[in-house]
Amino acid sequence: MDEPTTASGEDSALPGLRGVDHIGITVPDMEQATAFFVDVLGCELLYEREPPGDDAPRHRLGVPAGSRIQGVRFLRCANGANIELFEFYSPDQREEFPMPSDVGIQHLAVYVDDLDAAVEHLRRHGVRLMSGPNPLPGPEAGEGNRFIYARTPWGLTLELISYPASMNYEQQSDTRRWRPMPTDR
Repeated sequence: MDEPTTASGEDSALPGLRGVDHIGITVPDMEQATAFFVDVLGCELLYEREPPGDDAPRHRLGVPAGSRIQGVRFLRCANGANIELFEFYSPDQREEFPMPSDVGIQHLAVYVDDLDAAVEHLRRHGVRLMSGPNPLPGPEAGEGNRFIYARTPWGLTLELISYPASMNYEQQSDTRRWRPMPTDR
């Protein structure tokens, strides 16, 4: 595999970029999705917003005429990015959630301190788990660094990830991927 490339020069970075603020997810049922994120994952509902007018989705997001946003909720998930839930209606809407192999968002990953405890928590809540937990591969490998995939009730692929040890790539790079802030234990 080729080494990752980075742009160089004066115009190589988005001015003022600080990080990922939120991830927007279109869900088939706002109540079901909110319950999953709040009751199962432990996110906090911040607020619900009035849906924009009828033409706003078409002009702002490029969706077909006749599409309308039926609900918008913002959730806070510990100290990572926020999640914005959308419930849409569209005359040509596909009802099946995209598979990880489809073009578009592939999965949502959340960091957990104790992967085994998190897996047991999901099992108790009836969440469908894929195979694993698995060791993180290649550049992410390290003692105890593991992940597992799961599926939300509506089909979104969810990854639980934990990397308590340094990762292999850190031996060749001074740049580090995001890590959660330490907790007071």
